[in-house]
Amino acid sequence: MASAGWQHPYVNIFKHVKVEEWKKSAKAGDVSSSVDKTLKCPVFRIKGPVPTNSYILVPKSTEGSLGLTGRYFYLLFRPIPGKYFMVHLDVVVEEGQVVRISFSNMFREFKSTATWIQFPFLCSAAKDSVYENTSRSAREGLVGPAPASVRWTCLMIDLRFTLSLYLNRHHSHLKSIKLCANMVVKNMFTSDLLLDPGISFSEAKQRGLSSSQGKGPIPREMSFPVPKGSFWNNLYDHIKFPSKGTMLPFDSIQKRELESQARSSSNPRSPVRDEPHCARISAPVQERVSISQHITSSKQPPRHRTSVVSIVPESSCNLEDWPCCDDDQLQDSTRCSSRRASSRSHRVTDDGGVHVFVHPEDVPSTHEEESEDEVLFTSAPVPLASFKESKQQLLPDPILRLSRIIGFGGATTRHALWTKSGDEVVYPCHAIIVSMKILSSEQRFFIGHTDKISALAFNGNTTLLASAQSGSNSVVRLWNYSEGSCLSMFRAHAHSLCCLSFSYGGSVLCGVGKDRHNKTMVVVWNTLNTSKGGVVTVLAKAHTDVDIFTMKVAFFDDTRMVSCGRDNIRLWRVRNGTLRSCPVNLGEYHSLDFTDVTFDEGICSDQQFDDRTLYASTRSGHIFEIDYCRVAIKNVRKLLPAQQQHAHRREKWTFHSGPGIAINSICVSSSFCATGTEDGFLRLWTLDFSSVILEAEHEGPVSEVSVSFDSLQVLAATSTGNLGFLDVSSRGYNTLMRSHADAVLGFSVDGIRRHLTTASADGTVRVWNMDSLHQLYDFVSEDRPCSVAFHPHEQTFSCGFSSGTVRVFDISSAKLLAEHKQHRGEVIGLAFSSDGDFMYSADSEGSLVLYNASEEDHSVIRVACSVVAGGTERAPDALAVSSDSSRLAFVGPSPYIVTIADARSLDKLLHVDVSVLDVESLQLDSALKVCFSPASTEHLLIVTSANKILWVSTKTGRLLRQMSNVHKHPCSSLAVSEDSRFLLTSGHNAVKVWDYNRIHRVNPQMFIGHSQPIRQVSFTPDQLGVVSVGDAIFLWDFLADPVECLTGSNSQFKVTHSSSLAADTEMNGARLSNGMPRQTAPLPSSQHRLDVSTMDRIIQGGLGSLSVCEEDPVKPVQPSDPRPAVSFLKVTDLDSVSPLNADHMDSMELNQNKPNCYKHFIPRLKTSSLAQSIAAPQPHDEGIKLKAVIGYNGNGRGNMVWSPDQGLFAYSCGCVVVVEYLHTGTQRHLQGHSEEISCLAISNDAQTMVSAAGSSRSLIFIWDVQTGTCRSTVTYHKGAMQSLAFSQDDFFFLSVGDFSDPGLALWGTETFQLLSSVNMSGPIHDVAFSPSAASVMACVGSRGLYFCLILSHGSNTDLKVQRVSAPPEVGDVELTALCFHVDSFLLTSTNRGHVCAWDINKQCCFMIWKADDGEIGVLLCRGNRLLTGSSTLWLRLWEIEAVQGMKSTGKVCGINDGTKVVVEQEMMLDGTMVSAAFDNSMDMGIVGTTAGTLWYINWSDNSSIRLVSGHRSKVNDVIFSHDESHFATCSEDGSVRVWSTSSYELVVQFQVINQACGCLCWSPPSKEVDSYIAAGYSDGTLRIFQLASTEMEMKLHPHYEAVSAVTYSASGHVILSAGINGLIAVSSPISGTTIRVIRDHKGATLNSIQCVNEQCKKFGLEGNEMFLAAGADRRVSVWAADWSKQKCDLLDWLSFPAPPSSTDDSLPPSLAAFYPADHSLLIYTGYGVEKELSFYSLTKKQIIKKISLTHWATCMSLSPQSHLLAVGCKERVLKLIKSTSGRFQDFVLHSDSLQTCHFSPSGTLLFSAAHDEVLLWEVSGL
Repeated sequence: MASAGWQHPYVNIFKHVKVEEWKKSAKAGDVSSSVDKTLKCPVFRIKGPVPTNSYILVPKSTEGSLGLTGRYFYLLFRPIPGKYFMVHLDVVVEEGQVVRISFSNMFREFKSTATWIQFPFLCSAAKDSVYENTSRSAREGLVGPAPASVRWTCLMIDLRFTLSLYLNRHHSHLKSIKLCANMVVKNMFTSDLLLDPGISFSEAKQRGLSSSQGKGPIPREMSFPVPKGSFWNNLYDHIKFPSKGTMLPFDSIQKRELESQARSSSNPRSPVRDEPHCARISAPVQERVSISQHITSSKQPPRHRTSVVSIVPESSCNLEDWPCCDDDQLQDSTRCSSRRASSRSHRVTDDGGVHVFVHPEDVPSTHEEESEDEVLFTSAPVPLASFKESKQQLLPDPILRLSRIIGFGGATTRHALWTKSGDEVVYPCHAIIVSMKILSSEQRFFIGHTDKISALAFNGNTTLLASAQSGSNSVVRLWNYSEGSCLSMFRAHAHSLCCLSFSYGGSVLCGVGKDRHNKTMVVVWNTLNTSKGGVVTVLAKAHTDVDIFTMKVAFFDDTRMVSCGRDNIRLWRVRNGTLRSCPVNLGEYHSLDFTDVTFDEGICSDQQFDDRTLYASTRSGHIFEIDYCRVAIKNVRKLLPAQQQHAHRREKWTFHSGPGIAINSICVSSSFCATGTEDGFLRLWTLDFSSVILEAEHEGPVSEVSVSFDSLQVLAATSTGNLGFLDVSSRGYNTLMRSHADAVLGFSVDGIRRHLTTASADGTVRVWNMDSLHQLYDFVSEDRPCSVAFHPHEQTFSCGFSSGTVRVFDISSAKLLAEHKQHRGEVIGLAFSSDGDFMYSADSEGSLVLYNASEEDHSVIRVACSVVAGGTERAPDALAVSSDSSRLAFVGPSPYIVTIADARSLDKLLHVDVSVLDVESLQLDSALKVCFSPASTEHLLIVTSANKILWVSTKTGRLLRQMSNVHKHPCSSLAVSEDSRFLLTSGHNAVKVWDYNRIHRVNPQMFIGHSQPIRQVSFTPDQLGVVSVGDAIFLWDFLADPVECLTGSNSQFKVTHSSSLAADTEMNGARLSNGMPRQTAPLPSSQHRLDVSTMDRIIQGGLGSLSVCEEDPVKPVQPSDPRPAVSFLKVTDLDSVSPLNADHMDSMELNQNKPNCYKHFIPRLKTSSLAQSIAAPQPHDEGIKLKAVIGYNGNGRGNMVWSPDQGLFAYSCGCVVVVEYLHTGTQRHLQGHSEEISCLAISNDAQTMVSAAGSSRSLIFIWDVQTGTCRSTVTYHKGAMQSLAFSQDDFFFLSVGDFSDPGLALWGTETFQLLSSVNMSGPIHDVAFSPSAASVMACVGSRGLYFCLILSHGSNTDLKVQRVSAPPEVGDVELTALCFHVDSFLLTSTNRGHVCAWDINKQCCFMIWKADDGEIGVLLCRGNRLLTGSSTLWLRLWEIEAVQGMKSTGKVCGINDGTKVVVEQEMMLDGTMVSAAFDNSMDMGIVGTTAGTLWYINWSDNSSIRLVSGHRSKVNDVIFSHDESHFATCSEDGSVRVWSTSSYELVVQFQVINQACGCLCWSPPSKEVDSYIAAGYSDGTLRIFQLASTEMEMKLHPHYEAVSAVTYSASGHVILSAGINGLIAVSSPISGTTIRVIRDHKGATLNSIQCVNEQCKKFGLEGNEMFLAAGADRRVSVWAADWSKQKCDLLDWLSFPAPPSSTDDSLPPSLAAFYPADHSLLIYTGYGVEKELSFYSLTKKQIIKKISLTHWATCMSLSPQSHLLAVGCKERVLKLIKSTSGRFQDFVLHSDSLQTCHFSPSGTLLFSAAHDEVLLWEVSGL
């Protein structure tokens, strides 16, 4: 019988029965409690001359039962020397009979009857004592009184095995225990785990012992103390029964000889197999069971042998595995003939130990009816050691982890608490206590209550948390808040415990509830020693007839309390063990209903009682001030509602006549008083209540207010389930949690947008953000919603109501799309087909409706009546649609029939009668739920009323398989994972996860937490989570890897052109972004995750045709025809660009085996290709020169070098190597690469530097550092480059390819020729040369550590490589980084945070420690100091001097073994560390992060200085200030950054979370007004930032969609902004209002908008300025405006021709700008018939000039002071054009397509940006 969930992993019996209270337990004779000197904890001493006269009996009543189902019984005791003792265990077997198991040192021999087993107990003595030496030699006749040196003993009895072996009975549960004199007992407990008291938790973790294996260390509260330097086995005894080995006398309980020695001498990972021997079995056992037993023994063989060997296989197993035996399986496994057993006896294993086989004819046929675990029936006897294989554990364990809960309240919403730090809030959510951080919304949980929580209380320091649960079992739990552990559990009330209050010091806890006579009872507990392991005792208790609603302990005196309730306020005091109270004389207010009471905590705690003031609130709106000492009212105030003038009301409300506002909660701080009232207001009052300081209105009545300890925040809870806090200083309100006010009936998940919609019995449908837990939308209806379903692609969902109405909502516009009323009954099922074409609904009256979901109104296609089984028990998921949208399944027309219909027509295909599938059942079986298997539409899962799941063929209706006893209660919901590896079921309050394919061979995992029945459970669409709803919304992390089912770990996946690929290209792009596993491999992407939804077209449609340019070793790519030194753009078409030569391209091969670590370089995904024909300028004739590079490429790996001795500092940004001089701030740029640079390396003499770039064919540049020239270029690797390194003598440098072509290439530094190369078996992540031996190096990767040796033979050079796997102690990891120590050992790191030390000579690991929680990608060693940088953002400096002393130990040591590897210093940076360089003393250095930042680190003062800053995501705009002192950038990450133009340093950054910033503009220059920046965001908002105050000045929301362009008017009176929907909004920067909306461009994205000062009279219109707007529809509008007069008129409208057809979806933008020298001219470029610039005259109304372009323009800027134009293109070319002559120059320094370029106001500087690369150019002119 499986144990109940609450009994796992163990049950502390003394705590369970509260033995110290002697209510559930009994004692007789001399039983006392004392503190044992050895254990240093309380123990019970049982003494008496006759053992049976002095005892402890659990439970107290002989009619009661403990009901403990644990397999193992553990007793922690010590026999009293020279005395006898006795223990009786009453165990219930499955047949209901009670069997007594007794053991005592009085028994001389083993005895057994049908209901009683007696075992002799042999007491062992201390080691090397006389008694021990005597027992070794005699081994018999030593049963008797305990010796003088008897030790504390941990006795373990396997109840299941004992009953099976000696009585052939099945163990059910432990009924009672009787401990008789003479003994001292600490505790006893039961468990299903085999626990070893001799190992610690750290040792168990190293050995790999876990609860999933059925083993582990003993719980801490049950353990014996072990002094430092001692060993457990030297101090205490551990006895396991039945035990391995020969025991004399037979069948006795004793410590086995040499048990501890064998354990210490044997290696648990390498068990030694001993030769098997036979053992004599005692007569009583032979009478009942014919048994053969192999016993491993290193001593003399046993004296008696049995001849039953014919059925014993020639194998042995380790006895440590025998507890894994399941006796239920043991009995069932023996239902076979001995002939079949002998035929299998040739199987050999290496486990060593005991095998037990039972003759089948001697075993009765039994079956366990209510088992939670499935029993596997086998056809042959199974040895005990192999039972673990017959019923495996589901891995990983646990497979679910509770991540977040959406919900608040349950039994009460009156308890929400602040922590003392003020950064966390604690509140109840039904049966779970939630602690939430208010900034990050991170949650942690306190789980243990079995019913809804009714009260919470903190002590003064918020270190102890008390909680109580409602219902009939009002249990109180005390928690250690910081650790989250339960310290104590006790109960004193029969039911309805409604209030708890802690004293400030935590030594007293007060509770109010009802006794069994329904009378109010107040209990005061002593909790002083709870945190130290002490017990909770009752100080005082009182019964009263008065009503108590709230009771609180005075913070200034632990013995004083105050309470309030209906008609009373009372003061309480504990004195001499009694609890007494006195009422406050209320006078005329005696009939009021008091709701809350609190002390004036502003007074010091040492103040006299005379000065104490008590505040109380009432439901009638009164606030009382009470003198605590005089027990009298000082003042009474009343809160009245605002009066409205009515004709019929003439009288003014007064104190006595007016209706007051009910006050539910009051809290007083030193600064103000907070009240929460029934009208939904949180109000902050002055302490004299003369005025309101602040107030916040809520959606429902405020039930609780709580002021933080610093009085800066006020928490408010409402009765409608909302929780939030008011920030007093900023006057802002933050909502922490919203929740349904009633049970959640159903849910649906939008996998694309990660939205969750829920329907609740409270009448609301709500949409939640699954990441932030915020409520996005709330749809309220008087009609109760029953079922919801999200459309698979669109942002719409449907909802069915109890009236039968089905409504479809559009979330984006928050409007109702369709409403249908075809149903007559409650909607019990609602579903969409997976392709989104159809929608289905079913009701409780049997109707089924088919809708056309491709239309907005969701028109009805067909209505079928009386086809679905009636009733509401199958809601909310009564319908199931197959994954291919071809079939629909439901229960009907009767409960016994399941119908499978055509999903497009509702035509019936098959009827399955589930009532006839089980012919042996006495009752008809009906169907409850149906579910299709996603992997095969031929499998339909049916849940039946008999608690079964049936697998039925959808083609034939044949039963394929079935599973019984799914849950103890009917299964309410089920779901199958997309890969069909896991099955999810819910029953009552529990969720179970099953192995779908091995459902009878693998035990499921069960998870609890809900306090009400679960209504629905399902996987999230990305298969990374599970959602369950009932009382609240539970979000679980699904820890199984969903990718394992797609391909094996070693499978190679190559993209080919096939029909499957073609089919995938036709899929809707939205389907691929919803988290579903793809059928084709995605392109390799950078470490920064891209939005997959924007790349689907490229991934799906362009795999076979995506152009990837091979990087040419030549610096510029020249055309085949020579060009003149000066290039001109002709008037004729220059569209003759030579096509890409496919013969010189390397085919792109996608490798599925990308390493699972960030350390490995992944090139950023680019859709651009380098132009093949460019006009590069001649040296010293460039029109622009690169002046500065802004930013650092955080996507590179090891792409920063620093030589402190030579003062050289270099890093990469895009395809440029930046050499920076820190003392002057100047830069030098090494140009040559055309692809993203992945890594850098510098020689030890700092004279040579190498850089690598390229994704299809890597190119290595060798640079002369002094001159900045390229000495040579080499290439070898087919893929990208992972790492570069120089040898210590600078004779060699090594290059490492990435995972697509893992290999090492060794180069000579004199000739730069390839000397040797080695292809590696797996990806390599890092490489390093030895600092002491130039020919020694090492590298790490996915397959382990590689020791490399360079062997030179004349002119030949070879690489000798020896691979060593990662140590097994770290598990399955990737070795990510390494570094050498000077003393013949090196250090490596893993992607799980380990650091391993390796002996280079022995090539073995000798030490491991856990240095971080995340992946360590940076590892540097200088002397005895080690630097680690990881993905958790932590940079740590370690002292590792102790590591050197561990090499000689010869074994792998950990940090827990006493080695002192300590962290000297640590600091957190802004991103994951990807590069680092430090000086020889490790005192200072430079670190690069993925955030695009280079930090200067100084450990001496623990400081960090930002050297280089950059954006980590795409830069959308770059603009200059009007005085050119600053420039600003904006990015997709939502940041707006302002930089200094002179120093390129970041001045200020404005960050908006979860929004992208798309455009910027500076305010016009003004002497009266400060400088402002206006920024447009993706949510349609404009934000105005003031630079002087570095604050946001104003937020405007003129658009409903993303803002694509923004500019101030020339005068600065208004702001013009354009959206992607084509609307232009004119807004006031002063008031923030939208003055005008221009809709002429509606429907086309506006790419550019510009304003200039210009008198418009010459154009025939009034106005002093003009502005233009250019849209993606190739239309440009020009407007004349005078904003002071609010005039704006259309001046001209331009339409440019387009090609007759276009197949390219990514068209270039339409760009337009006024010509700076003449505003009557505008320049336009965009997609058209030709690639050209068009000059349009507003006066002549015609194009007067055209300049042809070689590429489509993606950005354009005009110089204000010259006739220069800058044009950027997708082919990574920045083109500088002279508009008067057409002369141009091309510059290729970007690694991706250009998205923006801008001239400075003076025209002397130019910015260009491509992705995150920002380049500043100095303009000299053409």
